Amino acid sequence: MAMASNNDTGDYNTTINVVPLVDIMLVLLIIFIITLPVMTHAVSLDLPRATDQPPPDVPPEVISIEVAYNGYVTWNGAAITPTDMRAKIIEEAAKDPQPEVHLQIDRRAKYDYAATVLFAVQRGGLKKIGFVADASGAL
Repeated sequence: MAMASNNDTGDYNTTINVVPLVDIMLVLLIIFIITLPVMTHAVSLDLPRATDQPPPDVPPEVISIEVAYNGYVTWNGAAITPTDMRAKIIEEAAKDPQPEVHLQIDRRAKYDYAATVLFAVQRGGLKKIGFVADASGAL
């Protein structure tokens, strides 16, 4: 394909074409504008404070709550109803120091069962809650 020009001197146009450069810069600018809010999103965590006090000599009392795949809840190995569980949670929350709650959830259990138990424990006033994983590492 030949290009015609008004002068027949045969000189080439040696100026730099900056249009592709500007296009690339605008695309990069748009990408940075879109991804910047995602990178600056922060999650607030309440981390424990370091203290100079040594750990207690007596290990804390542990409450083991297990949620089965079908929604049945056990409190330290004994089956419990939701109303009895609420009463026990309030009773345990009144103790000083509060016992630790170890929550073990069957991997086949529905999210609703686990969320209901966790909500009841938190709402009852127990502060030390931990999740226990089985030997395979899954909750």
